[in-house]
Amino acid sequence: MTDKKVALVTGAAGGIGTEVCRLFLENGYKVVATHRPGKEQQATNWLQEENLADKDIQLLALDVSDHNGVSEVLAETLRKLGHIDVLVNNAGITRDATFKKMTFQQWQEVMDTNLNSLFSVTQPIFNQMCEQGSGRIINISSVNGLKGQYGQVNYSAAKAGMIGFTKALAAEGARFGVCVNAVAPGYTATPMVTAIREDVLDSIKATIPLKRLATTEEVAGAVLYLAGEYGGYITGETLSVNGGLYMK
Repeated sequence: MTDKKVALVTGAAGGIGTEVCRLFLENGYKVVATHRPGKEQQATNWLQEENLADKDIQLLALDVSDHNGVSEVLAETLRKLGHIDVLVNNAGITRDATFKKMTFQQWQEVMDTNLNSLFSVTQPIFNQMCEQGSGRIINISSVNGLKGQYGQVNYSAAKAGMIGFTKALAAEGARFGVCVNAVAPGYTATPMVTAIREDVLDSIKATIPLKRLATTEEVAGAVLYLAGEYGGYITGETLSVNGGLYMK
């Protein structure tokens, strides 16, 4: 059991996930950071590399695409911690291909990790939040879930589905004091994006009205805002952090 507020972050070791964990730790939360089973050493290395090893952060092996496994692990986690106050659904993968050439496996893998996982991870935590009468759920969607993207039918569909999930769950959670929102980042300066060839990166920036990428801190800051005291009257919304790339 812990007296601190607890934030559980899936896909914690990614560029955005790392900054989300860091900001929550800096603001007094205990963080539960999930990683893929069998990747314990990589997760430990991540803590060391990001200077988080001496912080109040707990690693949790969790295959978000395995419904039965998720149910068992989260039941035990809730039993030990007593409560989870913030859930950040950040885990996601891409399997890009034009729809003509996309395989069902590429479709299914993205759906299992990016969309079906929302059911498995969120339901036990949502139920506990409703019982305690408070909680924040923040789902990391994407600008491509709002506008679509060539070669990403699977990813765009999953991220759009996440927004619909957010709105519907917000309607159910409101009377229990549970706020549910989404953050939809645009192009963000994660290690994966900044590794793109410079001329390609310049062409991407040219399409963005602010002419730059988002920082991971800016995206994580949006998450922290929705989780904090000033985000308590916001629910069912999608907060776009995209530099004006898509205005709806």
